[in-house]
Amino acid sequence: MTAIGFIGLGIMGSHMAANLIAAGHAVTGYDVVPASVDRLAQAGGKPASDIASAVAGAEVVITMLPDSPQVVEVVLEPGGVLSAVEPGALLIDMSSIAPETSRAVAAAGAERGVRVLDAPVSGGEQGAIKASLSIMVGGSPEDFATAQPIFDALGRTIVHVGPHGAGQTVKAANQLMVAGIISLVAEAIVLLEASDVDSTRGLEVLAGGLAGNRILDLKATSMIARQFEPGFRIDLHHKDMGIAQNAARSAGVALPVTGIVAQLVAAARAQGHGSLDHSALLKVVEELSGR
Repeated sequence: MTAIGFIGLGIMGSHMAANLIAAGHAVTGYDVVPASVDRLAQAGGKPASDIASAVAGAEVVITMLPDSPQVVEVVLEPGGVLSAVEPGALLIDMSSIAPETSRAVAAAGAERGVRVLDAPVSGGEQGAIKASLSIMVGGSPEDFATAQPIFDALGRTIVHVGPHGAGQTVKAANQLMVAGIISLVAEAIVLLEASDVDSTRGLEVLAGGLAGNRILDLKATSMIARQFEPGFRIDLHHKDMGIAQNAARSAGVALPVTGIVAQLVAAARAQGHGSLDHSALLKVVEELSGR
């Protein structure tokens, strides 16, 4: 059993914390939304009233937050994790943020004697519920080995991908691929329906061929039904596409398809769909087609 402080109990974090509790770890959690903390208590965790209380006595601290500014506030600012956690603890940031923010957190942690990993995840809400997430980890191999039992309670595909910030770069690559595939699935649906072809049957056969992919497996039915309850919101994917484009600029590479898909995501947000699931890119494709 490991004493874990968990900060950020939203759509993903709440299920991840529950899985850690189910695996036998002692989890103390904090979130700015009181109802989220209540859910943790119902799952068997210990509620905390602030960050300092959540990380007091923790061997491992996990943060699962929306974006870089929240990570900076929660981890680096006065009253944050690094000012409250004991030296020697392991901080695992599982948020999807800019690689440079992860490197800054790691440097600040080193000054305090706190080990740091960046470990963003892929798999959405269902992956968090089923503990089947893919976890891409940046940091030292030794700290990765220490964290392995924690990761085993959360995911199935767990890979150390390089030094600090590398996990975030891999996550950026993941997000540009996911948005691109969703966009193409949306275009396929629009084409099939406009051609009076049964889209359910059409996507069924596509899923069995070379065009098969996880988006078809997980989201085709809800997209055809126009059910866009969020597992991962457009607002967050918009943020991630910005991270991907900035990473490309820093690396000096051109990602032309990523640029187009980023504009589709931005259009979905501008049209007021930011709170919907990222599969609501279908709405943008329909709008462009006048349907």
